[in-house]
Amino acid sequence: MLRHQDQRSTKDRTPYRLWCENREQFDRYQKTQGVAHERKFRAPYWASFVGTPGDETLFVGLYAVGDHKLLAKDTPTPHMDGVDAAGSCHVYDLTLQPLLSDLIGKMLIDWGSGKRAWIQRPDRRNKQVVELRRQFKEEDFPGFINFVRPLSELNRLPTEWICALSSSKGVYLLTCPRTKEQYVGSATGDSGFWGRWQDYANGHGGNVKLTGREPSDYQVSILEVAGTAQTLTDILRAEQLWKSKLQSKEMGLNRN
Repeated sequence: MLRHQDQRSTKDRTPYRLWCENREQFDRYQKTQGVAHERKFRAPYWASFVGTPGDETLFVGLYAVGDHKLLAKDTPTPHMDGVDAAGSCHVYDLTLQPLLSDLIGKMLIDWGSGKRAWIQRPDRRNKQVVELRRQFKEEDFPGFINFVRPLSELNRLPTEWICALSSSKGVYLLTCPRTKEQYVGSATGDSGFWGRWQDYANGHGGNVKLTGREPSDYQVSILEVAGTAQTLTDILRAEQLWKSKLQSKEMGLNRN
């Protein structure tokens, strides 16, 4: 049993997103495995799962395993901007089986707490089925006011969510569960909330008091969505009002 949820993945190229939107690239990702794991892959079948944006474990197919051979030449990786070096990986011959195909994208199991152990034997660690869905469907967008996520999970969000967040502007809140501090900011660019939050996920977004802090420290939520008639001045005025309400200068991370 394999559970694919690669923390090295770049935006929109997680194993889950590849499986949803580009099966050819997902298959290439799955069949290319490091030489060091060869012993663990000695099985006639692989039952494959992907970690969803909601951290569930979704069944994506049963594969028959044929021969494998060393990667012959340097090859771009499907899930991030990098290269698998020749000779560093095995390429497995995998064939998707009709058996259990009616459960693809519909069956969720409880993988357990050891998600770092992404290769497991079902005869040694039995797994419980927690849900069977009528059809594959991504989780519905919860709405702007109900949206709450850690910055470290942004790149795993469903496409529908990213589109909604990219097309909307307004005022947002960052909170640090570790230090109990908060930061009020505004999203005014063409890429909306999504584009602004990517600045934090990739660094500190240009804010003095956020420099040197890990993006995973922060939880992001939305305080106010700007209407279509609101101007940049209106959004910045709303941002100042929220800073005053939450006292994020006196008791938070807003410096200017």
